[in-house]
Amino acid sequence: MNDAARLLDDPRLATVFAVLATTGAETRVIGGAVRDALCGLPPHEIDLATTALPDAVMRAAAAAGVKAAPTGIEHGTVTLIVAGAPYEVTTLREDVETDGRYAKVRFGGDFEQDARRRDFTVNALSLSPDGQLHDYVGGLEDLAARRIRFIGDAATRIREDYLRVLRFFRFNASLGSGDFDREGLSQSILARAQLSRLSRERVRAELLKLLIARRAPEVMRAMSQAGVIEVILGMGNPARLERLAEFEAAQGKKPDAILRLAAFAVLTVEDAERLRDRLRLSNDEAARLAAAARAMEALQGIEIPPPVSHLREMLFLCGARTARDALALAFAASGATPADSRWREAADYLENTSAPVFPLKGKDLIARGLTPGKNLGATLNALQKAWIRAGFPRDPAVLQALVDGATGPGDERFDP
Repeated sequence: MNDAARLLDDPRLATVFAVLATTGAETRVIGGAVRDALCGLPPHEIDLATTALPDAVMRAAAAAGVKAAPTGIEHGTVTLIVAGAPYEVTTLREDVETDGRYAKVRFGGDFEQDARRRDFTVNALSLSPDGQLHDYVGGLEDLAARRIRFIGDAATRIREDYLRVLRFFRFNASLGSGDFDREGLSQSILARAQLSRLSRERVRAELLKLLIARRAPEVMRAMSQAGVIEVILGMGNPARLERLAEFEAAQGKKPDAILRLAAFAVLTVEDAERLRDRLRLSNDEAARLAAAARAMEALQGIEIPPPVSHLREMLFLCGARTARDALALAFAASGATPADSRWREAADYLENTSAPVFPLKGKDLIARGLTPGKNLGATLNALQKAWIRAGFPRDPAVLQALVDGATGPGDERFDP
């Protein structure tokens, strides 16, 4: 049994094959699931290609009592839901017309022709329900060599969909090894200006996947040298990304796409706003970049981590996520090494320490005779700053002294 055939051990997939067999059509597992299984990786999703038309797939599913959703029926895709797991089933297609962004297709019945219209050789493998592997374009040899190669003429494949330029780099980052395929790299560079024609959502999705890939720092540097980053982001700092990746590894942390994007392309809050627009970032993603940039302003140029008092203040003022992001970015901008225990200790402190909570509220000051309004807010802000300078005390006597200092002496006592 080949490694890909282990996919067939899944009884849910067996159900999908059984449903589609009632159409009399041929069906195979296609693309990424086969590729990943051969690499010993768990598949993210299992897609199938079939010679059955979409309407026939829908009828077969209904007859078998299997839920079916026409998720992309205009392009021949029906999603079958078996035991809660989705399986995309797509009728074999032929491209009729492409413009680098969208394609008009017609349904076909030839698995080899369908394979030859795909992007890379390693993505054109297919698996029959009897366990037989099908390789029409040399994908198995390229996969063994960890080589990412366009099918046929690279320039033609790229003109069909310019997103393939970014996918070329992403698959080199996740699966590739050694030098890039020369023709693929050359044609990707020649087509780089066309990336500006793509929807920003598609670019964002591809870039965030690339940023967490195994060779992301190395490949992002190559993309900078090739002029690709200039088109999609405007600027980039490969060295900061490389150092952040070292910091993540030293802490045993998984790659974080948004934090890596910050290391690579964010120096100021304005950079965060620019990326929000260029990549159509979500509100949370853009806010995270901006917050990290603001927090970094106080850490510019440091070569050793801030003292615990400063770290605690960062936790209070910025929140845990932003404080951790800022520290990681400060390391990436410094000349320190991942072996420097001071940075690891600072990171551990932020990871394991809860943010201080200011124990005083406006009602506590009103109880001392202050009236609600602008003065109350100003006094509370001054009191909070004094509390921070005092080291975030919790002792009632110390808190009372801070209140006295901010409001003047009084008969009422503060009861935390």
